[in-house]
Amino acid sequence: MTMLKEGRPTTPQAVAQEHMAPETATGNRALMLEEKLIFEIGSTDTTGVDFAPVPKVASRLGSLARTDSIGLPGLSEQETVRHYTRLSRQNYAIDLGLFPLGSCTMKHNPRLNEKVARMPGFADIHPLQPQSTVQGALAVIHELAAWLVTLTGMHSVAMSPKAGAHGELCGLLAIRAALEARGDARSVILVPESAHGTNPATAAFCGYKVEDIPATPDGRVDLEALKARLGPDVAAVMITNPNTCGLFERDMKTISDAVHAAGAFVYCDGANFNAIVGRVRPGDLGVDAMHINLHKTFSTPHGGGGPGSGPVVLSEALTPFAPLPFVEKQGDKFVLVEEETAEDHHAQTFGRMVAFHGQMGMFTRALTYILSHGADGLRQVASDAVLNANYILRSLDDVLDAPFGAAGPCMHEALFSDKGLAEGFTTLDIAKGLIDEGFHPMTMYFPLVVHGAMLVEPTETESKAALDQFIMALRSLAERAKAGDEALKGAPYHAPRRRLDETLAARKPVLTWSEPDLAVAAE
Repeated sequence: MTMLKEGRPTTPQAVAQEHMAPETATGNRALMLEEKLIFEIGSTDTTGVDFAPVPKVASRLGSLARTDSIGLPGLSEQETVRHYTRLSRQNYAIDLGLFPLGSCTMKHNPRLNEKVARMPGFADIHPLQPQSTVQGALAVIHELAAWLVTLTGMHSVAMSPKAGAHGELCGLLAIRAALEARGDARSVILVPESAHGTNPATAAFCGYKVEDIPATPDGRVDLEALKARLGPDVAAVMITNPNTCGLFERDMKTISDAVHAAGAFVYCDGANFNAIVGRVRPGDLGVDAMHINLHKTFSTPHGGGGPGSGPVVLSEALTPFAPLPFVEKQGDKFVLVEEETAEDHHAQTFGRMVAFHGQMGMFTRALTYILSHGADGLRQVASDAVLNANYILRSLDDVLDAPFGAAGPCMHEALFSDKGLAEGFTTLDIAKGLIDEGFHPMTMYFPLVVHGAMLVEPTETESKAALDQFIMALRSLAERAKAGDEALKGAPYHAPRRRLDETLAARKPVLTWSEPDLAVAAE
């Protein structure tokens, strides 16, 4: 199996007029209101509030002082509230409906977790407070760390990394420090085709040469190809398990044994831990380092740029090289071990990942999630996530090609391809059609080993009724694409905006607003 190199179509196609919705005088589409930019709503000559005259004082900025207007519009409170409320209604959210992004675990966030994270003792603390005043927060970090070690069967955990890719960096830095400590200069990281795209990027960022390992026809790592490539120049293998094809790597223990026999380390991308939490311990599979996306597995806000959290669990071989700081219990108090206090018992640390100690809000949410579920609840999380994904896979594999449908049950996500669609129809058409059906599109064109990939992760928090509605919508779109329904090429019709040229928007974005020239506007 080879990785797909072909680009995907993004330019909108011409659609017959009969498929176009009639225009409205206001530009509004029913209750989906058209919204101008805030600069176009208010006038810079007015203000929504009254201020006392500002006394004239000499500026200490001298020639750097700005005296002209900065062009902020003057809006009343009502105009301001309506503007941002209208914009918020144009967002899709997990609180509105099923969010089928593959390999992203967009699941419901229990409100209990949110309530705990907003408690003053957690939400209002400062990282520079005296440690004696934040003992409760340090206790949360310490207890969460213990549970992460228990759930993964590993030896220790670095809590400070801020997200998955940051955790990958942490793990590779620990691996590099371990190799340097034994005087072993290795330069290559092996990355299977079924791994997450951040894996090779992180390896390259660390200065390693990246080499691909092919996948077998059933979507898993080619064990023989991996064994053949192992040698004295290989520092580590970065493997995603469950992988981006939605499959569990059945040879994981054999892979780890072969890598260790070659003197290298095993890094596991734990972004998909949600599918195996409470059922499989990566430490038992020979993993040396693995990041855990708390914002995926243990229910925290996810998307829109964060916040995330990516603690890294480490094997006994890598524990001495873990980053600072970390929380340690000394007697009846908790202590944050920093560079000044690490002394001899952590002298081999590779350094520090962040200025402070990690994402406190994420820690409190994750610990609340773990404690409220318990051991049996966490096992059920994984079981239900796998059950829901397989329900979608088997409900649609008669109308959509499932390239690995015969490779056994999938794990957390179902993978389909564009094979069998009518000539000229693409994955993008189905994804845009999903918007009209009221769903955020699934992950498209990833993983790259599948042409026209459609990756769907329903998560464990969706009901059968919600899954059935999504299946009905996707089935309808697949049937339209296979039948050559030209109207589908113009979707979405009911969204605030019609289909865009995504390539042009990415390459030539317009990020600033300029007041139009009045002379040109008058013409």
